[in-house]
Amino acid sequence: MFNTESVPQESVTITLNARLQPIHRGELEDALAQVLGAHHIGRISGGGSLLTDNGEIKECDIEIIATDISPQAIEHIISFLERALAPKGSKLRIGNNVTLFGKHEGLALYLNGTDLPDEVYENSDINVIIDELASLLGQEGMMHSHFDGETETALYYYGNQFTTMHQLIEPFLESYPLCQQCRVVQIA
Repeated sequence: MFNTESVPQESVTITLNARLQPIHRGELEDALAQVLGAHHIGRISGGGSLLTDNGEIKECDIEIIATDISPQAIEHIISFLERALAPKGSKLRIGNNVTLFGKHEGLALYLNGTDLPDEVYENSDINVIIDELASLLGQEGMMHSHFDGETETALYYYGNQFTTMHQLIEPFLESYPLCQQCRVVQIA
């Protein structure tokens, strides 16, 4: 039987500059747990989200109890996260040592949920937006999460470049009724 108490353990905190609902962060944690196990690095011990005043997620943490913090182990973690979803401005912290990482840029599409004519809400479907943006973005970016606020719904996309993603979706945003008065914001 393996005794984890005899193995030195370090707390590692990963702060992703990503707006992920807990369920979406959990999916990423599950995949990361497999990498940690396969490389005998450690295990996930928790996670959480930092919220803005309106309840929107600003960033999220993944906590690891690591039994290996060698440069190779840290590279496995960062490499996996940069392939999966690691926006620019993400951090890995071990004690006072912080490593910045991340390759993706983020785009938030905020849809106006209160100020459009009633017929727009009645005759439009957010799923049309989600499907069309997936098609338009192709390999340039993808939706990773969302937020349902009191006055807006946000769709969070991460990809290669914010500017490219915005240019690819802009003609559709200008033409689809539910996208009237929307906001596009760079989030990473």
